[in-house]
Amino acid sequence: MNRKLCLSAVTLGTLAGALASAALLIAAAMLPAQADAAPLPSAAEPSVPLAIVSIDNTSLRAGPKDSALQQAQLWQGDLLEVRGEKLDYLQVYDHRRERAGYVRASSVRRIGTTEADAPELLAVLRFVRDTPAAEALGVAYAAAYLQAVPAKQLTAEPFDALGTLAERLARRASARNAANTTDNKLAAHLEGVASYGVKIASFEQDGQVQLCYDGEAFRRVLAMPGATPAQRARAALALTREDCIDPALTATAREALDRWRGEVLNRLTPADWTALPEQTRNRLRLRSAGVWATLAFQQARRGEASQAAGQRALDALAGVVKTELSDDDQLDYQEAAIRVGASRWAAEPNIAGAASSATGNRPRLVSAPGQAGETCVLLVDIQHDAAKPLMRRCTWGVAWMASASASRDGTAFTVAVQPLPGWRELWLMRRSAEANGGWTLEVLPPAAGNPLGSDLGYIEAAGFVPEGEPRLLVAREARVEGRSTRRFEVTKLGALDLDKSASSPQLLAMFQRWQDPAWKRGSVSLR
Repeated sequence: MNRKLCLSAVTLGTLAGALASAALLIAAAMLPAQADAAPLPSAAEPSVPLAIVSIDNTSLRAGPKDSALQQAQLWQGDLLEVRGEKLDYLQVYDHRRERAGYVRASSVRRIGTTEADAPELLAVLRFVRDTPAAEALGVAYAAAYLQAVPAKQLTAEPFDALGTLAERLARRASARNAANTTDNKLAAHLEGVASYGVKIASFEQDGQVQLCYDGEAFRRVLAMPGATPAQRARAALALTREDCIDPALTATAREALDRWRGEVLNRLTPADWTALPEQTRNRLRLRSAGVWATLAFQQARRGEASQAAGQRALDALAGVVKTELSDDDQLDYQEAAIRVGASRWAAEPNIAGAASSATGNRPRLVSAPGQAGETCVLLVDIQHDAAKPLMRRCTWGVAWMASASASRDGTAFTVAVQPLPGWRELWLMRRSAEANGGWTLEVLPPAAGNPLGSDLGYIEAAGFVPEGEPRLLVAREARVEGRSTRRFEVTKLGALDLDKSASSPQLLAMFQRWQDPAWKRGSVSLR
């Protein structure tokens, strides 16, 4: 094979090839070279002249003049082999499109991929990584630097920059999809980075297409011993994003992924935490709170002890310094609080609470296994045992029996039931005149949303009002279609009509007088 073509095949390879070359360089420093190893350029070998397109909508023309036929349209980050120069044009060959032609010299930047070129490539990469809308250009420079840097000088910095650029590009693309707008430039940038081996996955969520970087560069950051605490924190946050989880995953695959997310967050050592600014620590606490709340639900769903995970979620949320939250962090704080609120009973032993225990012949709530994977909630008394209960209702979710509460006269009972990690409902059992003195059950959702999508929420009983017409105090918090709400309500038990509601319990006199002290002590809604 022609030597020049051989070098071009290596240098103009995809980013996956560049990353593989970096891995080979590292291995070469520790292991003997193999005879059939792929050829790599060295300092003694001449480097193929290369150029990176720096301006979007650059024309690749058939001749060195503006009136020449346009062969193709080039975009930021496209890599070209330089084969000559004429007037103000460079004669180039685009290996990805398999087209030759001429481009204006002012529209591209010449680069080298030898060891001597590495410092200059890294300097440009550092500048571009924080430049909005220049992600494709930055990915091209990252690939060039990884090709040029010697194995012994390779650090986590280029992988950190590469991951940051790819993630930001995916976020931009997702925002465009949410706005239902098209952007040819953005589409070209996505196609360009894909040619370097950057994998950006897409999936549908709530009727919109979500794009996410697969995180390969961030995984390498965590695997490199020389990574700084800031780099490791960025990698952990990027790899554990909740909005980048494919909703089509099976329950088993989702649980395995959540366990892996917890392991990623655990890789940050106490020394890492100490070296990080408070804002970054807040973001890690919020992410940890959401992850461990989800794990607590999954553990309880399998019948395993969930108290440690539930308490860890509560501690992470409680550790957030609210004065160090940015506007974007406030949204993440609300989401984390809802996730923790939905699973907060995991921190308690999942047994029937004292409020639902029998006194004399008064009923009480107990739980019993149903079909495989089911939990049944039974209303029993002295005359009606578990074999013939007053009422029986089963769920595939988690019935948090520690949340069970009863009205003073024993005619109404509530229990929190969580069917999904970020969604908790309230079961209300009450004696009803319409049922001839029998019992009816109402399922109260936190909001009118889609829990199978991205909507989150929880509802909890805050106490009963024993005087006058029986009433139930309720606290709701939800995020539906991206909007968060938190309400405190007084509901009439007879017809379940809303009596009063407010954004704060301090605005409702019945909350001030009749709220359950246990609810006030443990509820996340009062944060």
